Amino acid sequence: MPSAELKHTFQIAAPPEEVFAHLAEPSHYIGLSPLLVAVRDVQRSGGTVHYTAVERFRFLGVLRHDNIIDVTLVAVPDGLPHSAEISGEVRSPGRVRMSYRFAIDHHEVGSVVTDTLRLRTPPGLLRFAASQAGAVQQARARVLSARLARSA
Repeated sequence: MPSAELKHTFQIAAPPEEVFAHLAEPSHYIGLSPLLVAVRDVQRSGGTVHYTAVERFRFLGVLRHDNIIDVTLVAVPDGLPHSAEISGEVRSPGRVRMSYRFAIDHHEVGSVVTDTLRLRTPPGLLRFAASQAGAVQQARARVLSARLARSA
């Protein structure tokens, strides 16, 4: 399957512990991604969480499609308070697969987050999926920064 890797690094004025705690909670992803409108069926086992997420796509401002995706999230706090990692896999019914990784490192202003996405899609979908994922990465950085600035 065609694939692409997207990477976005940004700073947040919050310590790694706060960034990690926020990204380790599935319900916090609602609104963190402009596409994600619901999280349900959350099952926890140690540092691994499995859940179902609903992405809402709008076409031509009128048509709506809810994409039901299976998500696995693995939270590894071992390096806190200096660093931590959250990673996982997203499986979409359209055979779009995405692995993701947030590397969270201490920085003088708070934290540096490196958001890495690896997409695999059926032929013909990679350009669309990569453009959507890139827009989500940019929005996620803005929203996460704003959310954690309010709590700091």
